[in-house]
Amino acid sequence: MSNDVVVIVAVVILVGLFSMQHYGTDKVGWLFAPIVLLWFLLIGGIGIFNICKYDSSVLKAFSPVYIYRYFKRGGKAGWTSLGGIMLSITGIEALFADLAHFPVSAVQLAFTVVVFPCLLLAYSGQAAYLTQNKDHVIDAFYRSIPDGIYWPMFIIATLAAVVASQATISATFSIIKQALALGCFPRVKVVHTSKKFLGQIYIPDMNWILMILCITVTAGFRNQSQIGNAYGTAVVKVMLVTTLLMTLIMLLVWHCHWILVLIFTGLSLAVECAYFSAVLFKVDQGGWVPLVIAAAFLVIMYVWHYGTVKRYEFEMHSKVSMAWILGLGPSLGLVRVPGIGLVYTELASGVPHIFSHFITNLPAIHSVVVFVCVKYLPVYTVSEEERFLVKRIGPKNFHMFRCVARYGYKDLHKKDDEFEKKILENLFTFVRLEAMMEGCSDSEEYSLYGQRTQRSRDFLLKDNAHTSSSDIDLTISTVDSIVPAKSPLHANNTIPSSGRESSQTEVDELEFLSSCRDTGVVHILGNTVIRARRDSGIHKKIAIDYIYAFLRKICRENSVIFNVPHESLLNVGQIFSV
Repeated sequence: MSNDVVVIVAVVILVGLFSMQHYGTDKVGWLFAPIVLLWFLLIGGIGIFNICKYDSSVLKAFSPVYIYRYFKRGGKAGWTSLGGIMLSITGIEALFADLAHFPVSAVQLAFTVVVFPCLLLAYSGQAAYLTQNKDHVIDAFYRSIPDGIYWPMFIIATLAAVVASQATISATFSIIKQALALGCFPRVKVVHTSKKFLGQIYIPDMNWILMILCITVTAGFRNQSQIGNAYGTAVVKVMLVTTLLMTLIMLLVWHCHWILVLIFTGLSLAVECAYFSAVLFKVDQGGWVPLVIAAAFLVIMYVWHYGTVKRYEFEMHSKVSMAWILGLGPSLGLVRVPGIGLVYTELASGVPHIFSHFITNLPAIHSVVVFVCVKYLPVYTVSEEERFLVKRIGPKNFHMFRCVARYGYKDLHKKDDEFEKKILENLFTFVRLEAMMEGCSDSEEYSLYGQRTQRSRDFLLKDNAHTSSSDIDLTISTVDSIVPAKSPLHANNTIPSSGRESSQTEVDELEFLSSCRDTGVVHILGNTVIRARRDSGIHKKIAIDYIYAFLRKICRENSVIFNVPHESLLNVGQIFSV
């Protein structure tokens, strides 16, 4: 084939591969393992065939003496040639990103038993073939295939390349998803393509961006050597970053002895820095591509994280004090209209500034206000029974609550009516549990099944059975409310009237909440816009006023993320300078 035909075929395969991503890998994933296994067995078998047929003495190359002689004989040219052989180990970096899809033991077993020995046999076989066919060095792999299995091997090689590309694409989606959860990447749509496998996701925006970049590189270079240099540079960078991060994990997480850390880091960097120094000579021959792409993504991620942190700091420092809320009284100085208002905020404690901005400029607020905070924790998953935390803000007659929804970075935040339904279900559950805990603070936090409630009830019963007669004045104070509570003994002495009052209060509040829910639920979203101060430097103005503003404009809005109906949405905006 001519070079143009090869490029066209490659572009067609790329378009087809990326166009099928929305179906998910679980539909065709059962084919991946047999294809890859067959691929490795074939290249290993062909390697054995070529070693036996052409020159078995190539196995001497496993001795490190020969690499020393090679560098001594080749000098600088031999050293820089290291940058051109990085394609022999590319793909290994995808293993680290794909660890979320497979057990560690499975990756270790597959690499040790199948991948590593088959690759050694394949490259040794090609070396043996080249000893007698030196003019075939450009396409030694296909030339070394026996004629009888050439076309089947060609098909398997193409399928294996597609599977390898799919692994890299899936790894990219996984990394972007985790960056989203940590607030280091603009909000994009994440689609879970499998009900069985949580890690199988599809990100449409990144899929098409990745496709355009791949086609641009393929059609722009038109040269396998330059693409190899670009890929090699990326792999070396990944290896260096992985080693440095591994060093931190060994020190801070595993608490390994410093001598062990020093040995690991020294041996790893000795090999990787050798390849990195050789790759530097290939920067102008295609190696600049991953550097430019990495720099672009670094700027995007850094600016987004900086802007997000500044927005959060503003909301933290401008929280409304409970004294101000209590000073407004149960009506909050406004008309309390029937219904439930869900106020979305990034704060897990306190009243956000956007709420004071809202009630200052509007004459009415809903009878029930729930501050909703969705948090992604740096853990794999959060179980359903621990997902929602409900808390009361202020006295009961204020009818103000907080609900914190917690997700792991692999959890799916369902963007449908179930989210609103679960919030209200947990709100009703909290009121019931609160009525059961007459002697405890009404601002205590409970999980869905009330583990803390049960422990507190057991304590009360035990305390009532063993405590002598006395009155104890208990006052339970939290950030959000200061509510006096009776002592357990005092509560025990007045069980008949207290129980009836608590039960009646519970029924009344549940009926009130139910009537407000039937009236309607309104979603109130805050839209905090940041601007660089006038005396800021030019770089900060560009980063905040242009790059961050552009990213905020094109990323998904909170109303889309939470699938808020347009007729139930109320946006409240404010601007502040950094």
